[in-house]
Amino acid sequence: MSTLPTEYERTEIGEIQIAPEVIEVIAGLATVEVKGVAGMSGGFAGGIVELLGRKNLSKGVKVEVGQREAAVDVSVIIEYGNRLPEVAAEIQRNVKRSIETMTGLTVVEVNVHIHDVQFRNATSVDKSEDTDAVIRVK
Repeated sequence: MSTLPTEYERTEIGEIQIAPEVIEVIAGLATVEVKGVAGMSGGFAGGIVELLGRKNLSKGVKVEVGQREAAVDVSVIIEYGNRLPEVAAEIQRNVKRSIETMTGLTVVEVNVHIHDVQFRNATSVDKSEDTDAVIRVK
C-alpha cells in the first residue's frame, strides 16, 4: 500500500497526502465504538504485537485506497447475544461515515468479516454470586 497520489489534494502552499495506515486506524476506531463489537480479529501477528505491549489501532483492518475512493475490510469478534447482521450493518455505516467525514474519500465498500463470538466470562458471574451468598450468611 502506498500513500495517496499527490493530485488527491493540492493547496496553494503544498500537497496533502493521507497514508493508508491512517485510514486503517480511523476504520478500526469506528468499528470498536459500535455496540456489540467485542474486539477486532487481527490474526497471529496482531496477537504478538499486543503481547509485546503495543496497542495496534489498525488490527483487523485492511484498506485499499485509490485517488478518490477507498474499500475497507474489517475482521471482528461480536459479543454473544447480539444479532450479527444488525451489528455488521452498523459497523458498515459507522466506518463509511467516519472515513468520508475525516478524509473526504468516497468509501465504495465496507466488508465485515465476523471471525468469532465472545461469551461473557462465567467465572466472574459465579464469583459475584458467591459474594452475595456470603453476605447473606453474615
